[in-house]
Amino acid sequence: MTTDLIQLALGALGGGLIGLLLSVFGGGGSVMAAPFLLYIVGVTDPHIAIGTSAAAVSINAATGLAFQARAGKVKWPCATVFAIAGLSGALIGAHFAKQVDGVHLLGWFALAMGAVAVSMLLPRRSEGDPGVHITPALVARLTPAGFVTGLAAGFFGIGGGFLIAPGLMAATGMTLANAAASSLVSVSLFGAATSLSYASSGLVNWPLFAAMVAGGAVGAIAGVPLARRLADHAVLTRRLFALMILAVAAYVGWRALG
Repeated sequence: MTTDLIQLALGALGGGLIGLLLSVFGGGGSVMAAPFLLYIVGVTDPHIAIGTSAAAVSINAATGLAFQARAGKVKWPCATVFAIAGLSGALIGAHFAKQVDGVHLLGWFALAMGAVAVSMLLPRRSEGDPGVHITPALVARLTPAGFVTGLAAGFFGIGGGFLIAPGLMAATGMTLANAAASSLVSVSLFGAATSLSYASSGLVNWPLFAAMVAGGAVGAIAGVPLARRLADHAVLTRRLFALMILAVAAYVGWRALG
């Protein structure tokens, strides 16, 4: 599993684009990482593309979590229960994904991308309770939701932020801003669990991972001022991005079927 300088440069470029998209749209961008590695960088094994992208997404999410925590937007008790419940699900999902033929896995991945795009097209609520606190009743709702979300994230090798934020809102009634920030706890943990599972089977390209993380840091910083500029057109730009994801999903599905 050798990686040349051109592939590393393309990996850094891909990481930068993913970091930029995550900064601007706050979710959905990470699902583009594996297709970029496969069809632009030239990674030939879908399992390596998924394992490597999951590792990079985990680090990028952890970086974002640090900023959100400093801003006081993370609801740690709720986020922790959700993440711990989903950890076993992520490990189980990753284990089964490694048993699936790479071509078939890409077909499932295309369906996951379609789900991400549809979720981004749905209207978002900003209402909610900013003072939500953990209770036994919330734990009972967060635990199964976290497990199912972790299972999906582990199987598809994606951060799962598009599932986690709505899941947190549905289970707790917290605001969208708190859910988006709190979801990064699970994205970091699920990505780490998935990538470690793949790494144990030799399915992570570490040089490409390092290049993507470095590029992602630059992209995340560059995305902050761009997000401010697009704030007045957030709905339109998000819909355009969702349509782009749908187009990539169609291409991935076509390649998988072909």
